[in-house]
Amino acid sequence: MKEVVHKKLNELQATAICGNDISSSCLYVSALTIMYAGQYAWISLLLVGVVLFLFRKIYGEVVGALPLNGGAYNVLLNTSSKRLASVAATLTVLSYMATAVISASEGMHYLHNIVPNINIAIATVIVLLIFTGLAIVGIGESAIVAVVIFITHLTTLSLLVLASVWFIFMNGLDVFNMNWNLPITSGTIVNALFLGFSAAMLGISGFESSANFVEEQKQGVFPKTLRNMWAIVSFFNPVIALLLICIIPMAQVGEHQESLLAFLGETTGGSWLAYLISVDAVLVLCGAVLTSFVGVSGLLNRMTLDRILPNYFLKQNKRGSNYRIIISFLILCISVLLVTKGEIVALAGVYTFSFLAVMGLFGIGNLLLKFKRKKLPRPEKARGISVVVAVALIVTAFIGNMELNINSFYTFLQYLIPAFGFVAIMLNRSLIIRLLIDALEYFYKPLRRMVITSNRYLSKMNIKIPSQEFVFFTKGDDVAIINKVMQYVENNESTKKLKIVNINKDNDNNDLLISDLKVLDRAYPEIDIEFIELEGVFGPEIIDELSTKWNIPKNFMFIGSPGDRFSYRVSELGGVRLIM
Repeated sequence: MKEVVHKKLNELQATAICGNDISSSCLYVSALTIMYAGQYAWISLLLVGVVLFLFRKIYGEVVGALPLNGGAYNVLLNTSSKRLASVAATLTVLSYMATAVISASEGMHYLHNIVPNINIAIATVIVLLIFTGLAIVGIGESAIVAVVIFITHLTTLSLLVLASVWFIFMNGLDVFNMNWNLPITSGTIVNALFLGFSAAMLGISGFESSANFVEEQKQGVFPKTLRNMWAIVSFFNPVIALLLICIIPMAQVGEHQESLLAFLGETTGGSWLAYLISVDAVLVLCGAVLTSFVGVSGLLNRMTLDRILPNYFLKQNKRGSNYRIIISFLILCISVLLVTKGEIVALAGVYTFSFLAVMGLFGIGNLLLKFKRKKLPRPEKARGISVVVAVALIVTAFIGNMELNINSFYTFLQYLIPAFGFVAIMLNRSLIIRLLIDALEYFYKPLRRMVITSNRYLSKMNIKIPSQEFVFFTKGDDVAIINKVMQYVENNESTKKLKIVNINKDNDNNDLLISDLKVLDRAYPEIDIEFIELEGVFGPEIIDELSTKWNIPKNFMFIGSPGDRFSYRVSELGGVRLIM
């Protein structure tokens, strides 16, 4: 069978995929921030740029040390427990779901301004179907579409900025002076900046996306995507907000909130520029839909490999795309669209609170990485105080958004709780199956035929799930670490079999290790420990060999945290997880 060769994304392609999401915020975040911060909106947006600057190094350190798909899920999986990692993954999926539906719907609202006869709901479904097809075709082909949209968007925004600067040069700053001297609608300047900052944080949704498909990017591309996204948002969002305050009377901002940039374009450049901005809005919002499909595909594939989701989702097509994940995500998006009846306000709460929680958890993951993985090599480091400040600002924005719209927070919880319930069932399915078997045996006589059929099926599952073997590669010099490994496996993995492997290149005597493992075998009676000693040098080759020989996926293999002298990067080990 011919091996599938995945195309790696270059800087422009990777930036375009995640940049379309974050840069689409320019279309609505300025208006939203002005509604709360008034004439100080541009300062709130500059503060958001500072937060993003702090998170550049936070993301750079974590993904540099653990360059695997999954974002916040990946770092928490390798520094904490699978349960906490699953919380981050669930929040990320909810964020992607909301992003896809909102972006597709808002894009079709802009299209409705150009083509009044379209049905927005049907058009939204068509957009979701189109980008489902692109995602199934493959990430390389999807990237071509993303690049075209991205370049068009940046060109359009640049034209709008130039037209606005020329308009101010020709007409002066009378409107700015009038707006600047208006009373503050939110009370004090501090409160206005606080509420404006909280609303403006919606403008950085998408920054986390690059970390979810880092394995599809060429070496060294990831930190450049962070830099590029930071530069785009930190320039365009505050500049456009300031230009709006200089050109548009504050009273008219609310009237044109849904298409404020198109109104700015018409004011400064004429109808052609307004039309161009509307077309650009349709394209870039559709590009944000593509970001959701690409990001969720990488994340859910990783979760499935880690047995949080059923193996059903691992099936790939000839191009290497996880089409079952993509189609399932499409069904989820369409169902949400139908449930909300096209009213996207309810999903906006899911959108905002989900990605803020994800970024906060990523910051916590960075702190855990510093504490638990001190020796793990990383290309750059974020200072601890910077991480604490960044997480504190995220918490501030989360609280601020609760103050802005508490009903949206309640809607967020309504989506979050069922999602957590499903993941909790998957994580505890072995226990649930055993309880079901006991319950069926209790009702054996009155429901004999149904019980026998169900019991056979459940019994097979009860045998299959814990039969998956796991591997831990040990240096053989610290039984305390192996004890912690046993505790982790017992608390986080549904397995009864663990191979302890020592790659012995110096013919060291392992009698003491074997004796200690016998003690651990008695201490953990539910886990069958098998000690294997092999000659050779630990590295990607022997991992590949053992994974094939034993039919054990590499993400079911663990190592301790490597030091600075380790010969390989974690990404070169093919998905082997850090456990201690």
